[in-house]
Amino acid sequence: MKAARLLVVVAHPDDETFGCGSLLLEALAHGVDSTVVCATRGEAGEPAPGSGVTREELGGVRERELRQAADLMGVGHVELLGFRDSGMDGEPSTDALVSTPVEAVAREVGGLIQRVRPHVVVTLDASDGHRDHAHIRDATLRAVEGSSWAVARVYLQCLPRSLLRRWAEHMHVLQPDSPYLDVDGAGLGTPDALVTDIVDATSHLEKRRAAIAIHASQTSPYGQLPPDLEEAFLATNYLRRVIPPDANDGGTPGIFAGLELGGVHDCGSSSS
Repeated sequence: MKAARLLVVVAHPDDETFGCGSLLLEALAHGVDSTVVCATRGEAGEPAPGSGVTREELGGVRERELRQAADLMGVGHVELLGFRDSGMDGEPSTDALVSTPVEAVAREVGGLIQRVRPHVVVTLDASDGHRDHAHIRDATLRAVEGSSWAVARVYLQCLPRSLLRRWAEHMHVLQPDSPYLDVDGAGLGTPDALVTDIVDATSHLEKRRAAIAIHASQTSPYGQLPPDLEEAFLATNYLRRVIPPDANDGGTPGIFAGLELGGVHDCGSSSS
């Protein structure tokens, strides 16, 4: 019996775990073959205090963490595109992800779509405001649109605005001067009405925590949260379906359910 194929496209090492970990573990549980594509090595990140990692070592360390966490979550293949991390702000380098035209990044992702032939593609919705996340989102959607391989379902990994408000209320007590706590004013998070699919991944919670721990060079965004709020982020995956574009119809019965594996095909081929 043929397995469904999932392609997850992210910007930085740890996005696959901090953002899409529950989804990848759900794919493993359903026998879905998954591939993770990561645009950068996260060189512009900040090493976690006490990690012992220098800025010069960070890219290599984060790549190793990505591959180890992906292996734990049952990912069959990891592909790095080799763009440079753009950082949160400031002037990016000429080889940074956001300095590269969307069309050029889309060609890279499109080549992988042709090779992997995924039935489901997931990328980031970028509602956290990170410019690299927005760039890889736009490039992935462009790649799907231009591919001769017909992807059955495409989703954006979401952070619901209501959940981010809960996070901001908690973090305001710990870090009242943080510039990232004005969720509504900054337009952060996905409006809850746009979330089409909610994946209950409670059964994968401990394995997801173990994958997060592998990313020791990074400060986990969940590390300072109370148990109920941490579980709201980690045990549930929120998705916005963009293909097929009939959002708000109650979603599919599961993002991998009912896929016609023989009916998704290359416009020039009958294989699946």
